[in-house]
Amino acid sequence: MPMLSCKKTGKSIAMKVERIEPLVLNVSAKTNWFFMRVTADNGLTGIGEASLNGFESAQTAYAIDYSAGLIGKRVDDILPQLHVYAHSPGGLIASSIVSALEQAVTDLRAQQASVPLHALLGKTLRKSVPVYANINRGARDRSPAGIAQAARHAVAAGFGAVKIAPFDGVWFGDTDAAALPAKITLGIERIYAIREAVGPDIKIMVDCHWRFDEAATLDLMRRVKDARLYWLECPISENPDHFAALARMHRQAAASGMQLAGAERQIATAGFAPFIKDKLLDIVMPDVKYAGGYNEMLKIAALCEQHDVAFSPHNPTGPICNLASMHLCMAAPAFLILEHQLAESPLYFDVVGGYKPKLVNGCFEVPDTPGIGVTLDDTVLAAHPYQALAPGANLDSRLG
Repeated sequence: MPMLSCKKTGKSIAMKVERIEPLVLNVSAKTNWFFMRVTADNGLTGIGEASLNGFESAQTAYAIDYSAGLIGKRVDDILPQLHVYAHSPGGLIASSIVSALEQAVTDLRAQQASVPLHALLGKTLRKSVPVYANINRGARDRSPAGIAQAARHAVAAGFGAVKIAPFDGVWFGDTDAAALPAKITLGIERIYAIREAVGPDIKIMVDCHWRFDEAATLDLMRRVKDARLYWLECPISENPDHFAALARMHRQAAASGMQLAGAERQIATAGFAPFIKDKLLDIVMPDVKYAGGYNEMLKIAALCEQHDVAFSPHNPTGPICNLASMHLCMAAPAFLILEHQLAESPLYFDVVGGYKPKLVNGCFEVPDTPGIGVTLDDTVLAAHPYQALAPGANLDSRLG
């Protein structure tokens, strides 16, 4: 991938940005992970993640243009300009690059201060981070029995909560409405198969990926009530014209004994404010890759605390996002539980030198080494370069 750099002209009084690299790792036919690496003139490197499947070429182009204005500048001077805006015409593409750069620069600053990244973010509020297993990508056998086996594997590994996106092929904007009932029923069978497999005490989260309309969501809540879901996530589009429907569904979810979660694609505190202030959701799920990096995520968490809404970061992608989210959650108020992508690929560990977060009593222990705690393995990156994903490899572009 392209690289931007400048030559050193002498010893710096403070760290300056010498090189910025967009780095893409192909993980599978369905997944690329996108990282940003910033090298300072003192030799330190900071890393962030910007993964946005299917948009890597556009991200790379934006990263090159945006980063050109940062080369040679002091790290402390560029941090204040690394902001994202809900109204930006660049949308998630621009926000992902800026968010990853903010992560990388914050990593540099923590390394320079010789402290773990979470210590730089503010007061450490907890000793470890509760996590749940997203088993969706790892569950390649999509039968109810296959999904159930993936859930058992997660529980055996020590997770006390699992999440699945069971409604493959469902979308209520589809003209082939006759095919929907069977697809929905199969999704519900997957949910009940998990409940039977893991028993009554394991939390189950269900991600709908915005596939339903209001009426279908209300019917779904009725049909899965006996599965005792911990939360139902992203059932309908979260555009402003659906806010009234979300409010009604929020009330029905409470009556059905489950929580309503979502808002993973919102940008900046302003993008999350309606969901939090108007209590459209019980749980908001900002993503450090899109919402603005560490500092903006902490602002969102503070707003959650103010309005008694839970903060549960979205984190179904690569290992740098996972580590960034772990550090963030150590310092975030209103934090509930962190998502973890389970068993998608061994590259998850290989690209960060074999580092594996330690799971103890359903919680990850966070590294206490300076910065984020890992570096990227260039040999692994070179061995698995970017690959264009086939059309349809990921979510239907109409969803959301």
